[in-house]
Amino acid sequence: MTQGEILTICREAVLTALTIAAPFLIASLIIGIVISVFQAATQIHEQTITFVPKILSAALILLFIGAWIINVIVGFTENVFTMINNLS
Repeated sequence: MTQGEILTICREAVLTALTIAAPFLIASLIIGIVISVFQAATQIHEQTITFVPKILSAALILLFIGAWIINVIVGFTENVFTMINNLS
């Protein structure tokens, strides 16, 4: 296996991880900003208020796009196994 192939696998692994994590991170960011604005408007400064909405949003995202996440992971894994198989 050459360095180029290893770098390709690493690049695909990072891109796959970012692709999978992006919906969760974006939803958490949006919910965090909305709750921060609400807290600033009402002057309620409780740190734990953001946890429940973020957990619920993560569960909803997983419920709706869980199959897509699995397909992305399976596609990456199949690609890596194909590259390993082609070594000989």
